[in-house]
Amino acid sequence: MDHKNCNKHKHNQQDQKFLTKMAFLDSKQRESLSPPELLVSQMPIQNNHTVLDVGAGSGYFTIPMADLTANTVYAMDPDKRMLSVIETKAKEKGINNIEPLQEAIENLSLQDSSINFVMASLILHEVKSLTIALTKIFDVLSVGGHLLCLEYEKDNTIIEGPPMSIRIQSDELEKKLLTIGFDIVRKAKINDAIYTILAVKSEK
Repeated sequence: MDHKNCNKHKHNQQDQKFLTKMAFLDSKQRESLSPPELLVSQMPIQNNHTVLDVGAGSGYFTIPMADLTANTVYAMDPDKRMLSVIETKAKEKGINNIEPLQEAIENLSLQDSSINFVMASLILHEVKSLTIALTKIFDVLSVGGHLLCLEYEKDNTIIEGPPMSIRIQSDELEKKLLTIGFDIVRKAKINDAIYTILAVKSEK
């Protein structure tokens, strides 16, 4: 295979990977979580809040969260194509308070104490260091700010979802959040496979 064809093959593989991820984000996640508006309506987001959607993907939560606040909603994802998808969706819906942020959680560049609410949906199991990721989120949150985590339970009876080896058990995530300085507001299950933990950065 010559260099030109090799590059073309590589691009085709990358495109296929992106399309596969898009298909998952817009079907499996939707199927698992039910209407995002329902979950978003239960989030402690106020009209003057600045929001961060960590690993925003195709904007599953970004778009409905942007309807709840007049301030900026940062859509953070390392994949520029995902951010383009969100920008297209926002334009179609006439939403103009979403700001794309192309970076990984470990390299979060937002100012400390500048965010009121962080959403981390099905992304924490992908990070290289959970401690670093959660510490970065803790730092950018203002006192009284909330973090909502959605993750697949580490349970061998649950086949759907990421490989068992990279999943984060709910008890493990709760302990990690407490160690970093969060207080736990509530733990809940969306369904048999997915749990949520709502945590707050309290004044110490």
